[in-house]
Amino acid sequence: MNKIIFKGTCTAAITPFTKDGIDYDTLARQIEYQISNGIEALCILGTTGEAPTITEEEYDRIAKFSYDKIAGRVKFILGSGSNCTKKAIEKSQFAQKVGADGLLVVTPYYNKCTQKGLVKYYNDICNNVDIPVLCYNVPARTGVNILPTTMEEIAENKNIGGIKEACGNMEQICETARLIRGKTALYSGDDNLNLAMLSIGSMGLISVASNVLPKEVSQVAQLFFAGKNMEATILQEKLLPLIDQLFTEVNPIPVKKAMSLIGLGENIVRAPLTELEEEHCLTLIKALSDLGIKIKE
Repeated sequence: MNKIIFKGTCTAAITPFTKDGIDYDTLARQIEYQISNGIEALCILGTTGEAPTITEEEYDRIAKFSYDKIAGRVKFILGSGSNCTKKAIEKSQFAQKVGADGLLVVTPYYNKCTQKGLVKYYNDICNNVDIPVLCYNVPARTGVNILPTTMEEIAENKNIGGIKEACGNMEQICETARLIRGKTALYSGDDNLNLAMLSIGSMGLISVASNVLPKEVSQVAQLFFAGKNMEATILQEKLLPLIDQLFTEVNPIPVKKAMSLIGLGENIVRAPLTELEEEHCLTLIKALSDLGIKIKE
């Protein structure tokens, strides 16, 4: 099998903002909160990190800052995808230079590409870096779907470290799992399907919910890997109402609000995202309270 970046839980981290820029003090607190609560990896500047609205200067500084704060205590994965292959390669090479352990590379979007184009896109990136690349399949956002046979071909590249699968189609995911088994790793990119994907061989979770509850989400994977399937099931089912509330609107709108409610950052998202609607705020607060999470006054 190709090199595995991590086994367990990786948090798809939010990027905390101020009205004028990046809130580095809160970013440092968030990193400590995650590491102290048992996650195995941090993914910085992915979808949840609002990467499309991050300037190049901010990208460089956030990457270097995160590397320094993580300090090798958990795996550091940096988002470096683009709908321009040249730009994706440049970002990936920068990430490697900074010290990232791996890359999260979303499929091209808007201009899109064919299945043949996907193979070339990932091979071109992999052949220009020396650290593992995670493919990121999220067709609801990108309009491009990595089909199982395509992922089977992509997995032949020695620098492919796995796939973050968020297509939402378990039949397709099962087929992808079958075709890449023994070649590269499968990771859950959908918190609702975390346990289901672990059951078909997922190496771990790349989670939005673990921003809020890193310890509990990590325990789902840990319990499963320890053979305590019923305990993992009970915990996952306990988390489901909150997970549902974290996706009532476009990610990361709800999780940004949740983090502000527990005192880990301001409720600031960048346009074109808007703050969580009041009716969803109320149901989010209830879900947090039902789990015994203290709400910041």
